[in-house]
Amino acid sequence: MKFYFIDSGAESGSFNMDLDVRLSSNCAEDEFYFRLYRWTPYCISLGANQSYDIVDYNETERDDIDVVKRPTGGRAILHAEELTYSVSVCLANRSTPHTIYKDINSALQAGLGIYNPALSSAALEQAQPDFANLYRNGGGIACFSTAARSELKLDNRKIVGSAQRKSGNKILQHGSILCGPYHKNITRYLALDKEQKQSVLNELDKSTTDISSVTGEVDYERLKSALLKGMEQYYNTKFTTLDKTEVANDKLKESEVL
Repeated sequence: MKFYFIDSGAESGSFNMDLDVRLSSNCAEDEFYFRLYRWTPYCISLGANQSYDIVDYNETERDDIDVVKRPTGGRAILHAEELTYSVSVCLANRSTPHTIYKDINSALQAGLGIYNPALSSAALEQAQPDFANLYRNGGGIACFSTAARSELKLDNRKIVGSAQRKSGNKILQHGSILCGPYHKNITRYLALDKEQKQSVLNELDKSTTDISSVTGEVDYERLKSALLKGMEQYYNTKFTTLDKTEVANDKLKESEVL
């Protein structure tokens, strides 16, 4: 198995989602891609099945907030004070989407503990909510309001949110590692009435935490190094670092966006 690491820096929403899909579509059976990235400008991403109508575009345009669709499911996320990860890998004989999901979050869990001991108590969620019923009843408009099984929580609040897509035998998993509280500002950009906005904000206040709130500050470069080390420890291997430009413009230039 060949393990690759990509630090692609801060890019637009369309670039980030395009590269995630291309990495997944081009991933060979003996390859594992781990990518870390940020967003410029800040960006709202919607789940693959979520309507664009949920966004108040007057507000996003005023504040220069980008809007994209993710190839994965889930609900709206404001990508701001966070480090985003993605993993592209193929299903092996004895792996399932859930075992891959759990393994990736376990590796991230190790990385958070390496970054700061105050984060070492982060744990995998054991229960699986009834998302279909939640969405049917109007809940979970913002993705971080509810934790799925094997997502990472700290003091019973979500600190890493993840989503996954299976296409054939290829798995794309990506997610947000919350570094600051700015994600809660998503309520400004949702086409909801005042009462609904407050309800979403209350959910996020109750259900999320972030690294800066626990440790007092975030060193993004050191966090990247710690997360890579956690991956290497969990998978017991050394990752080869790939150049961002090579990956985006050369290795994947012939791929199709699905």
